[in-house]
Amino acid sequence: MDKPAELSDFLRTRRARLRPEDVGLIAYGARRRVPGLRREELAQLAGVSVTYYTRLEQGQSHNASDEVLAALARALRLSEDEHAHLRNIARPGRAKPRPAERFAQARPGTRQLIAAMDGVPAVVVGRRNEVLAWNALGHALLAGHLAADSPEHRADRPNLSRMLFLDPHTRELYRSWEEEARANVAYLRLAAGRHQEDRELAALVGELSMKSPEFGALWARHPVHDCLYGTKELHHPVVGRLELAFEAMPLPEGAGHRMLLYSAEPGTASEAALRLLSAAAVTATTVTPTTAATVMRAETGGDCGVAVDGWEFPGGSVNRR
Repeated sequence: MDKPAELSDFLRTRRARLRPEDVGLIAYGARRRVPGLRREELAQLAGVSVTYYTRLEQGQSHNASDEVLAALARALRLSEDEHAHLRNIARPGRAKPRPAERFAQARPGTRQLIAAMDGVPAVVVGRRNEVLAWNALGHALLAGHLAADSPEHRADRPNLSRMLFLDPHTRELYRSWEEEARANVAYLRLAAGRHQEDRELAALVGELSMKSPEFGALWARHPVHDCLYGTKELHHPVVGRLELAFEAMPLPEGAGHRMLLYSAEPGTASEAALRLLSAAAVTATTVTPTTAATVMRAETGGDCGVAVDGWEFPGGSVNRR
């Protein structure tokens, strides 16, 4: 990461999104050449000199106090995540010696825990959104087209960010792909500020910037946000539409690992679809509509049909409505 450029671009994008009238200032003079607050206006709001703020924005000052950064955060109306990001990139500190990169692993206890979560899709990811482990249902939900053991192999390990922007299957999975993409980039920006010496994270950002114009455009806007809970609207290739609540739970290792958990509201079609996917996932490495039909035939004795969001499983056959 180019630290001075990162700070400069971040502050400029945040100045650009505010108008003088938004912060109680009166705009005088001719039409502005660029949108947003001028440097002198932001300096006035934050209670610092224009010269000092200019040096800070240009990356020439690395000793900004907590009070100054807090004043800038208030003036720019930053969120908590954005304020934390500003602290990270304004005072990056000394570069520390970097040990050789190790192949990150989920702890055995974490693996045991997610394996015991019957009916709950669970995925453990590292700070770069690389998949460290998943249970059978987590695999079936997010990446049933990939090998179940792919997180165990360095060359094949899936990365949720790479999949979102470069894998057509994953793009089709999200009904609100643009929203998911914005949230993903905003998290990567936050992670990049927290871990500025992470070469693999920088390489991932570089790869996605080169291969995905959509990623590059979003990255240039400097979004910063950590979405820890909410709703995912999916269109699964096996069981159709799903609306799931999700939680991203930080794990205690201190390495930025998180556990992603998904659940459906009881009594909904999404819950029925998730149960069907769960039953199919237990019996096959790759989950397909035919796999799901086989599971339903075994569970119903072949005499009973079921329909889940466009897929019909009448007595064990599979048809698309």
